[in-house]
Amino acid sequence: MNLVEAKAALRKEAKDRRSDARAADPNREKETAINAHLLELIGSRSGKALSGYMPIRTEPSSLAAMAAWSAHSRVCLPVVQGRAAPLTFRAWGPGAEMEQGAFGAMIPVSLDPVTPHILIVPLLAFDRTGGRLGYGGGHYDRTIEALRATGDAFAVGFAYAAQAVSEVPREPTDIPMDAIVTEEEVILPTT
Repeated sequence: MNLVEAKAALRKEAKDRRSDARAADPNREKETAINAHLLELIGSRSGKALSGYMPIRTEPSSLAAMAAWSAHSRVCLPVVQGRAAPLTFRAWGPGAEMEQGAFGAMIPVSLDPVTPHILIVPLLAFDRTGGRLGYGGGHYDRTIEALRATGDAFAVGFAYAAQAVSEVPREPTDIPMDAIVTEEEVILPTT
């Protein structure tokens, strides 16, 4: 099995695992714990702009952490600009006017650009070395690489513990996460 096939097979398995984890959390207690771990992890970075995301499909929601962060720092949401392009970011806050963007994700109507320093990154699967398997578009990889090249960028994978795998197949263009938060723990990757 080549790398492309291995990633495709893992994506299918990972989607099922994430769906099962979401279904096992009807009261969103795991989601609440993930948000708490995230805020604990990034608390020392107060004042830095945070990029969250609007959950689609069975992704855990980071809205609680985003709302809490917006009380003292800028928050933004990613906007897909096109195939093979890095993401751009628009300012967000509780009650922001939203519209549907690419892949069904809601994005702010506001065109106010923000450059994030902390990125909450959705994923399908992760490993303990910071490996992240996304949907395959490479948007976050390109974005994190560009942000790291020009300054401060801290990428945090946001997931259910059930999304962990022993090893995520990686290509040279796959950018590792600086940390991963789940309902069970904060993972600071090892190499």
